[in-house]
Amino acid sequence: MPTVTSADGTPIGYESTGSGPALVLVDGACCFRAAGPMRPLAAALQHHFTVYCYDRRGRGESGDTQPYAVRREIEDLQAVVAAAGGTASVYTMSSGGAIGLEAAAEGSGIAALAVYEPPLLGADPAYTERLTGLLAEGRRGDAVALFQSRVGMPPEAIAAFRASPGFAVLEGIAPTLAYDDAVLGPGHLRPEVAAAITVPVTLIAGGASPEALREAARSTAAAIPGARFEVLDGQTHGVEPAALAPLLVKLLS
Repeated sequence: MPTVTSADGTPIGYESTGSGPALVLVDGACCFRAAGPMRPLAAALQHHFTVYCYDRRGRGESGDTQPYAVRREIEDLQAVVAAAGGTASVYTMSSGGAIGLEAAAEGSGIAALAVYEPPLLGADPAYTERLTGLLAEGRRGDAVALFQSRVGMPPEAIAAFRASPGFAVLEGIAPTLAYDDAVLGPGHLRPEVAAAITVPVTLIAGGASPEALREAARSTAAAIPGARFEVLDGQTHGVEPAALAPLLVKLLS
């Protein structure tokens, strides 16, 4: 599996498929190439782009050099864009949107950016404190359950998932939940970041997603000069590749 070396020496595992202009995909929380939406999305886009999927640090085939800093994740994305030829469009999902927005504000070779439902819903100090404590105690399963509860999964669904084989995969990357929490920071797009973004940006929300997520996408778009806001009818936070791909082709080709 190919890797690219990030600025701090961390190996970042990635793969590419298709042909055409470069497009880099950035995952959200609890996801990586082998467990998440990006490989199916890459398959839906491969006839229009050369699509690059990578494992965010601490996940899959990527390293996890300590101490963690949000800055390192921006550098990871920059390294993958460099591996893609130095210029690429970028699609980001959920918490990965915060990384894409920060990177776009720096230029970073990003030609255009599409962001699906960044959960910029305001800071939650109680969640941060509880998550930090669980991870410090080594209670990875409880940390994952806490995250799932925070994003609205019913208690009975969490209990059922904890009994399934797939739960162990999430326990393995549970420490990265703290990374996602740090990436989202104050829970809104900082004005200086918004003002520095000059590339085309589109915020996307699902029409069947919670209103809070739609409003977060809408308000983030309003904060960025010239940004667009799009709604995919009938879609939720778990957007279907077949519904999303045509819009990305339209926006990023």
